[in-house]
Amino acid sequence: MGKGIQGLEQAYEIFFIAVLIVLAILLVLCLVRAIIGPRIADRIVAVNMMGTMVIVMIAVLALMLSEGYLIDICIIYAMISFLAVIVLTKVYMGVYIEKKEGEKEAHNDSD
Repeated sequence: MGKGIQGLEQAYEIFFIAVLIVLAILLVLCLVRAIIGPRIADRIVAVNMMGTMVIVMIAVLALMLSEGYLIDICIIYAMISFLAVIVLTKVYMGVYIEKKEGEKEAHNDSD
């Protein structure tokens, strides 16, 4: 009976490590997407996905290490990630609106 449970624990550990490796690769791909863009919206979505993947990685580590405090860190990181995306979107919208108003004024001045 003991060998079966030990084998199951090893299978879980291998599975968790595989999930962490896949998430790390996806995190790097999202980082590349955030860098190359081409639009600001693509970058904001990539940053949001990176935050979500980090949250999932922390949750997997919490399961793997059997540490409950990591879930608290995960919740705090989720709130910070959400606020960061809101702030980035607000800043982008402010710049976008200023740019549109500047173009409108330049168009009106040329008439």
